[in-house]
Order: sequence, then structure tokens, then C-alpha cells
Amino acid sequence: MLIDQTQTANAGFGPSRHGLEKHGIRNINAAYWNLGTAHLLEHAVQRREGNLSSDGSLVVRTGQFTGRSPKDKFIVRDENTDSTVHWGAVNQPISEAHFDRLHARMLSFWQGHEVYVQDSFVGADPEYTLPVRVVSQLAWHNLFARQLFIRPEPGKPAHEPEFTILFAPDFQADPALDGTNSETCIVLNFKKRLVLICGTSYAGEMKKSAFTIMNYLLPGRGVFPMHCSANVGKAGDVALFFGLSGTGKTTLSADPERRLIGDDEHGWSDQGVFNFEGGCYAKCIRLSKEQEPQIWNAIRFGTVLENVAMNVETRHLDFNSDEITENTRAAYPLDFIEGAVLPSVGGHPKNVIFLTADAFGVLPPISKLTPEQAMYHFLSGYTAKVAGTERGLGKEPQATFSACFGAPFLPRPAATYASLLGEKLRRHGAQCWLVNTGWVGGAFGVGERMKLRYTRAMLNAAIAGELTNLPAEPHPVFRVAVPKSCPGVPSQFLDARGMWAEGHAYDKAAHDLSQRFNKNFEKFNHVSAEIAKAAPV
Repeated sequence: MLIDQTQTANAGFGPSRHGLEKHGIRNINAAYWNLGTAHLLEHAVQRREGNLSSDGSLVVRTGQFTGRSPKDKFIVRDENTDSTVHWGAVNQPISEAHFDRLHARMLSFWQGHEVYVQDSFVGADPEYTLPVRVVSQLAWHNLFARQLFIRPEPGKPAHEPEFTILFAPDFQADPALDGTNSETCIVLNFKKRLVLICGTSYAGEMKKSAFTIMNYLLPGRGVFPMHCSANVGKAGDVALFFGLSGTGKTTLSADPERRLIGDDEHGWSDQGVFNFEGGCYAKCIRLSKEQEPQIWNAIRFGTVLENVAMNVETRHLDFNSDEITENTRAAYPLDFIEGAVLPSVGGHPKNVIFLTADAFGVLPPISKLTPEQAMYHFLSGYTAKVAGTERGLGKEPQATFSACFGAPFLPRPAATYASLLGEKLRRHGAQCWLVNTGWVGGAFGVGERMKLRYTRAMLNAAIAGELTNLPAEPHPVFRVAVPKSCPGVPSQFLDARGMWAEGHAYDKAAHDLSQRFNKNFEKFNHVSAEIAKAAPV
């Protein structure tokens, strides 16, 4: 028998006074409001959405899509977004009429289903926090939202959401009716403050939709939204780590000697840095206790594991297996990281690190950037996409340039975010570093991935100020300042060219990569002469 939302089951914080009828969702079988972790785990297991591992984490599969679907993401084009969104392959427009048709069909889909509702926040700074609501078809998606977003304080009344995410993986778009590219779509409507996700079970679409929302809203308030992780030392010194998935943001910011502020999304306001999220979404392919102890210890009851291989009899996890995907993920709340900063806010950063996984083995393992070079490399956003983080990638990394180290999530022009970075750097005097977590001694397939322990040692030395006054020499092509020595790192690992078997082969690869940089930067013809001069020769 179909029931009205006022009769639905609830637990935790209970149903909001701003109920499902506000969203047009009616005639559902049951609605579960703000269930806690244990309740959601029980529901997910009972509904056969996932299985518990031997350590109590919930292991789920995301079906055919084990990564984001960037070609299926749209923003509704209206009178406000028409002139403020940077339209193109990343920010694809969809009409208001198409959105309304898709939305109406999704509302019809909910009828007769059970739904899960989670009210939470995005943004740890109370001045910039955004109340959000997730309405999901699956219990484990609601658990994911509970672990990744910021939870309301116990006892506080339920809030009115300013943005709502409707997530129905079993509902499919009709390209002929809805103006989409496939049956899968992620559609953001800033006027109606709605996000529709359908045709995919990949939970990362939720968190990146929320990130896109903040990237659109905050620049108008003078806040620099950043695709970066952040941590803080014992002396209160904050460090930021920019980079796309697979470059090491989560791994390198989870440092036992420093306290984690957040692993992926932050804002930089006039007061300092604040996390957008309440949890972490760590890659866990080849995870080991020795290399990444903080992430390893976070895999426990309440953690959601996406596409991690597990022995069905013993329920033991196999983090080394890529039989499903390279993009295996763990979603857990920040308080699962020992010593995490809660609430997750910090002061102005002293060091800003750009992480890149250079598939060509050209860029030095660490180099110091001038402010102009920092702006150049921020706009360039060079890295290599790692297999599995997006649909359609093969097993080998693919070189790419992603403006601001996060172009897929930036609705406004890249210059908007670059100008905010420049303003923050000038005002607060942070030092920028370029760190290659990719290949040394040759390109992918010939060289080897930079050893994590050496990368950590270089970062620790940079953040501690130990590299500031050491001798350095400019790279012959990229002209960044490369330290000639670093505590805890053999000197040969600092010499990108010297690591190659043949110097002339390195020179050719460096020349080819510099041409890629210059070709990519042609679209930024509006930058100052100082930034343009920071290009490789």
C-alpha cells in the first residue's frame, strides 16, 4: 500500500518539517529520514545492496560505471547561468524545458519506491556553509552522503535544504525526450537548486556535484574554491595539495606527523582555509598499512568500499586486485583519521603544492615556483589521468591538462579561479612547489613510479622550510628551481634527466612535453606578460 510521507519510517534526527512534498515526491512506499550509520548498514545488507567485510566495512559494487561520467554532466542554461557559466565540453548546457521533462519523469519514478533522506551540510565554515539534502533510492548511497558530507550537530532541528540531490540509479534518461547524451545524466539546476543523478550507481557523482555547486557560488563572495587536500602542522602551518585523482592528494595529506583538515575540496576565505566535506574519499588500490597507515586504519565499521575485491567466504579484502577497476574507493568520515582537525578549518596556508603524475617522466620530482610560475602551472593543470577514474580510459595513464587542477568541476571561466589564487598568494605570501608523483627514469612503461617515501621526504623538507635556502638550479626547459639535495632523498632522484638511461632521449621527451604545455596555454591569451613568460622554452 502506498503511503504519504507524513506516515513514513524515520530515525536519527527524524523527518524535516520541510518534507518530501516540497520536492514533489509523493505516493512512496516508505521514507527513511537521517538514519544513522548502523541503521543504514543494516538496510543496505538486508536489501542486498552490499556485503560486510571481515573488518565491518560495507563492500558495494557500482555496476558498469566505476568512475564519473563527465560526458553526461549538464548545467541548466537560464537567464542567470547564460552569462556566468563557461559553456563547452565540460559545462554542457541543457534547456529548462528538457530539465523540467526529465524532473517530472523522475518524480513519477519515485512512486512506489522506498527512499532514503539525509540532511547535511557542505562547508565547515559557518559563514559559508550550504545546507544540502540527499534523496536516494539506495541505502548505501545515503550512507555515502552521511560519511562524506558534514553532519548536523545532534539535537539541532532539521534545516531547510538550499540544494537537493535526487539520486535514482535505476531511473534512466531518454536522450530523445530529455536532451541528454545517454541514459545516464547528472544535471545541475542553479535556479531550482536541484541536482538530478540517474543511470549510474557511482556515488562520487554526488560529492562532485556538491563541489561544482560551491565552485559556482563562492567566487562571488570572495572565497577561492579549491580542488585540493589540506593539513596543518604542530606550529599551525597549513599546507595545500592540489591535484587530480590519482596524483596523491589524499595519500600525501594523510601524514601521521600533521593533522588532516580535508582530503579533496576546500575554500580559502579571508579567515583562512575550510573543508567543504565531512569525510574522505580515498583511492585504495594497492593500499598497504605500511605506506598509508591512516587510510588503512580508516577501513572499518561505517566505511563504504566501492568495487574492492573481497573473498566471498572469508570476507577478507584484496586491495591489490584491479579485477573490477583501478578506481577502488573508500568513503569514511573525517573522525576516522586520527588527529583530524574538527571542525575542519585552518589558517592561511604557508605552502601550496601542485601534484602532477607526469606520464612522460620529464618533470623533476620537486621544484620551487615563482608566483608567476605558480599561476602558469595552476592554469595549465598538467597531470595524467589514471585508469578507472573516468569511463573510457584504458589501462595506461593519459596525459591531460585540466585548468586549475579541477576543470571538470569548474562552472566559471578558469581565469576566475586563477585570479583568486593570485590574490591570495600575494596577500598571504605562500610558497608554491611543483611535485611529480609520476614517473622517473623514463616514460610510463619504461621508467618507474616515484617512490612514495621519497615524495614524502621531499614534501616534509619543503613544508619545514629545509629546501628554501639549499642550492638549486633552473630546469633547462621548464626553468623551475630544482633543489640539488634534499634530506632523506638520494641526490640522483632529484635529477630528472640523470635518471634516464640516455640523456638525448630525455631531451626529446622534455621538448615534446614543453610543446604540449605551450599548445595548451594558447587559450589563455588574456594572462599578463609575466605569467606568459613562465612558460617552458
